[in-house]
Parts: sequence; structure tokens; C-alpha cells
Amino acid sequence: MAVWAIVPAAGIGARMNSDLPKQYLTLQGASVIAHTLRRLAQLSSLSATVVALHPEDRYWSSHGPELREGLMTCTGGQERALSVLNGLHALAGLAQDEDWVLVHDAVRPCVRVSDIEAMLEELAAHSVGGLLGVPVSSTLKLANANRDVVTTLPRDDMWQASTPQAFRYGLLREVLEQAIARGELVTDEAGAMELAGYSPRLVRGNADNIKITYPEDLAMADVILRAQAQEMEDATTADGY
Repeated sequence: MAVWAIVPAAGIGARMNSDLPKQYLTLQGASVIAHTLRRLAQLSSLSATVVALHPEDRYWSSHGPELREGLMTCTGGQERALSVLNGLHALAGLAQDEDWVLVHDAVRPCVRVSDIEAMLEELAAHSVGGLLGVPVSSTLKLANANRDVVTTLPRDDMWQASTPQAFRYGLLREVLEQAIARGELVTDEAGAMELAGYSPRLVRGNADNIKITYPEDLAMADVILRAQAQEMEDATTADGY
């Protein structure tokens, strides 16, 4: 079974207060999406990655050819589910029904390759698939439309979902097509699986796999990437001794 990746990158990043879509913001001398794709490219089992772009994207063409090896593109949709489904259609004739498809946010450049590999290993015998996540550690408040607290929610067994999310090609395509046909809003692939009656497996990942959504997240990603680079350097030095 092969492993494929789909990266939805058709968003405009309205919450970043920037005219530039957040996946193209500069992070340590490269775009956010460049960092993300380079992480995915480190997976030895990866066959190819499909990037779903906005129909009027003006920025992708500026990326150098060194970033495009093993990459395909397709036109994204107005919603994430449509972009992912278009990516699945782009893989038709290449991916087999039982192949794994990793769907990863374009704006999660700090994902650890070791976490993805561990997830794929844990899901190897799982009939549905699953996703990276982190147990919730903060107190959760339920608010009304005025942001007044209604109640405090118990955080036991609560997880914060992240990506990649990994599912079988055939099943993921089927449940997304069904959800879209019914007009159901699904914010991630696991949600589509849940609506179809399946139970994805949560696999614990690292909390530094942040999603860049607000301006302050970009600075945090810079700090995380530097810390990860230092961690790798320290490990290499230790191995040398």
C-alpha cells in the first residue's frame, strides 16, 4: 500500500490581517507552505503530494523547481472538504482504494516527521484510519453569542485535533462525496468519517505541531523551528560521541 498526501492550500487567511495568504507568509526565509511540504517530503514512504490551490492563486508559480519534485496540483474549492475531494480526484488512477492518504494543513510547518511515521505505524492494522492530536490541558469554557460563559466543560477524554489525518483512499473519497452531496459541513476528514458512522483513532502527537492562524502564530512557529533544529543538532552531536 502506498502513501499519498493532500495539502489544502486554497484559503485566503483572512484572520492574519494580511493581503498575502498565510501559507505564503515568510518564515525563516521561505514560505510557510514550503516548510510544510519539505517536512512531508522527508517521509520515505510518500509517493506524491497533491496541493490544492485557489483558482486565482498568484503565488505558487514563484516557488522554485526544487520544491515541486514529487508534487501535483489541483484546483481547490471554497471549503476544505471540496479541496480535499479535488485532491482525491487528482489521484484517481494512481492511488488504490486501500492506500493511505495523509491530509495535512498547509499552515502546519512544524509537524514532526517522527510523529507522522509513528501514526502510520499505529494505524497500519486499523480498518478506518486516524489523526494526530494532543490531549486538552487547559480548562474549557462554553460561551454564548456574547462570549459570556455558560458552563465549564470537563476536559477528561478531550483532545485537540491536528494533522496529518490519515485514511484509506477509497473510504475517504466515499465519505467526503456523501457528506458534500448531503450538504453537511465537515471541518476535517475525521468529522466526515464520524458522520458516516466510523470511529477514527486518535494518535498522540507533539504539541509543537501548531497551526498558523493568527499573526502571533508566525512568531511562535519561528521559535519552534529553531528549537527543533537545535534538538536535531544536539542529537547528531550525541550520536557522534
